[in-house]
Amino acid sequence: MKKFPEASRRLARRLHRRMLVIAYGRSFAATAIILAVGVAPACAAGDVKAGRQKALQCQTCHGMDGTAKMPEAPNLAGQSEMYLAKSLQDYRNGARKNEIMSIVAAPLKDQDIADLAAYFAAIPVTVGEPPK
Repeated sequence: MKKFPEASRRLARRLHRRMLVIAYGRSFAATAIILAVGVAPACAAGDVKAGRQKALQCQTCHGMDGTAKMPEAPNLAGQSEMYLAKSLQDYRNGARKNEIMSIVAAPLKDQDIADLAAYFAAIPVTVGEPPK
């Protein structure tokens, strides 16, 4: 086996590192673009005021304050806007199943979903001292 001089080995290592940086850099950039494009519809600008009006149909289970009124309903107040929008989209297209939510989400348009997500995400959540 032929031995290479130290300078050649250093050069080879440097080139290898540069190739890795280029390869990972390109894949990172491509991933970032794919994520940005894939998430864009879920992040449509929601209107909190319009979301409050649309949330009237949600109040029976989730309350106008986003605090669940039924044991099987989750609290929505303060949840991430992106999470809420994705959840509603998944109920609407059948990727997520719930007997009530599938019916409620079916007629929602993308803007309705964005408005509802903006409204419930905007509700502040406060945490108090735990009971002693």
